[in-house]
Amino acid sequence: MICIEVDPTNPGQYFGCCGLFELAHRLWPQAQARFVGGSFEVSHGELEELLGVLGEVELSSMDVKDRMAPPLWLGGRMGMRLDWWQDRLSGGYELKPWAGTMQCLRIALAMKRELLASTGTDLFSQGSVVLTDDGKKAEPFYFDARRGANSLPLDIGFSPDALKLKSIAYPATEFLTLVGLQRFRPEIVRTRVFSYRAWDEELPIALAALAAAKALQCSGATYQFENAFRTDQRKHKAFTSATSLNTERESS
Repeated sequence: MICIEVDPTNPGQYFGCCGLFELAHRLWPQAQARFVGGSFEVSHGELEELLGVLGEVELSSMDVKDRMAPPLWLGGRMGMRLDWWQDRLSGGYELKPWAGTMQCLRIALAMKRELLASTGTDLFSQGSVVLTDDGKKAEPFYFDARRGANSLPLDIGFSPDALKLKSIAYPATEFLTLVGLQRFRPEIVRTRVFSYRAWDEELPIALAALAAAKALQCSGATYQFENAFRTDQRKHKAFTSATSLNTERESS
């Protein structure tokens, strides 16, 4: 069993759990998972083994002409295409927080490398200054609400980017959310506002993805968050902390 600590009001941690489940499913297809208390449980597998396999597989671009947001391929035993941010039909594109000169593959590789150094059940609480292979700062995707949209230069009095500050990111949240959003999507409430359910009964991955989007009748707390603008230019976004909607059983 894999059991990790999670704050379900942080949408990055929530979808990071979904990404962990996705990878575990590819190694142990019979695995089921659920949110229980402040933890996320996967019924089969070991975290150390999963990270070991992840360290062996290559992450690469599937479109060398696109340097910013190409589809990615997570190879080896994972065998997974990542391209949800190009999906304009079912809302994936609206969840994309990075823009401008932020290069998806560069960020993902840096976060993956730092994730592989993580250990223990507090995977999502392990923060670090993340650097690329050439020693430059790797900005996160901004899935983690701890690096969210409450950090406008107007709010904090200066621009961290302009001063080239090396701030802490949470690699497990950033990389695993990139994986999780390929299958698991929140319910679209309105423009840039989404809702999800932390299902609390063991489900296989296909049903869990429906439960996450509140498209399956099951129990579990529901939450709402925004992919909000985090810069004055209203181009770059970030996931905000989620608010609890209810904890009652509800039908879709």
